[in-house]
Amino acid sequence: MSHNPCEIAWFSALCDDDYEFLGVPDAGLKSSWEHCRDIVVQAESGGFDNILLPSGYELGIDTTAFAAAIATATRRIDLLMAVRIGETWPVQLARQIATIDRMTAANGSGRGRLKVNIISSDMPGEKLASPARYARTVEAMHILKTLLNGEHLDHQGEFWQLNIAPPRVTTVSGKAPPLYFGGLSEDAREAAAKGCDVFLMWPDRQEVIAAIIADMKARAARHGRTLRFGYRAHMIVRETEAEARLYADRLLSKLDADQGAAIRAKSLDSTSTGVAAQAALREGASDDGYAEANLWTGVGRARSGCGAAIVGDPDQVLAKLDAYRAMGIEAFILSGYPHAAEADLFARHVLPKIDHAPL
Repeated sequence: MSHNPCEIAWFSALCDDDYEFLGVPDAGLKSSWEHCRDIVVQAESGGFDNILLPSGYELGIDTTAFAAAIATATRRIDLLMAVRIGETWPVQLARQIATIDRMTAANGSGRGRLKVNIISSDMPGEKLASPARYARTVEAMHILKTLLNGEHLDHQGEFWQLNIAPPRVTTVSGKAPPLYFGGLSEDAREAAAKGCDVFLMWPDRQEVIAAIIADMKARAARHGRTLRFGYRAHMIVRETEAEARLYADRLLSKLDADQGAAIRAKSLDSTSTGVAAQAALREGASDDGYAEANLWTGVGRARSGCGAAIVGDPDQVLAKLDAYRAMGIEAFILSGYPHAAEADLFARHVLPKIDHAPL
């Protein structure tokens, strides 16, 4: 089956999410400029198209500051900067995005390399009900797109009332970068259908993914829009399936169950619909943690959010990714533990076999 090239992204652990043994803190893998920079450099030299720079206000280091710095330390890889809408003033964020995009192009690539992952967050210390929080996110996406497309903004919304000219500084293309966004609740799905460009999903059984894609296509069409689809998963690839499964077991070999639960509870998204779906996937898996062939849910015992890994030999991993591509997935955001080492393994064993390019 012929496809357009898909985008293959890696993940830089800005939010203290890097381990050799899940649930066992490792001082050498804590989020820092040096450590997270090294992951990005590894991903760029390995040939990845893009890298997610995640964001949390309690964990790790600041994403926007990191994105600006890493923009000047890279030449080719795209940067997917996560922004937490509850903490931003969209007008200032538009200028930050345009500025960082310019910085990515100044280093020899000649093109703007910044993309944006929108997170529908609360303001630290506040708790907005879900409908209002997502309504605010839809407003923010509209404001960002209008300003970054170089258009005058006259926006009289519930959360912002603005009548302003676009910022003088533009992105290199003069257009808003693609907005990536994920969420499974009714409010999240509607917000995505109205405002985002790439809808991101966490791992699930293939029939569940197919149903989500069908639902989101229909929702977007009702708003006169189309979406592209992305898939976020952890990765354990080894020369043989037996080695990969052994490594998966090793990752969990020092995890205390109570500690795993505490890590999950500490995360800001621990009560979300998406996280509940990851828990259900884990609970419905076989005794060895596999929800379907080569999809292992064990990693979710020690982290909130994306809770499953594709585990196997290079051909099995490739077949899994190809199956997702056949369903309409065009972007993958992958990660593994430890992040730099697993990026190298995937880059050597799987990436050369995939037709891939930035979205």
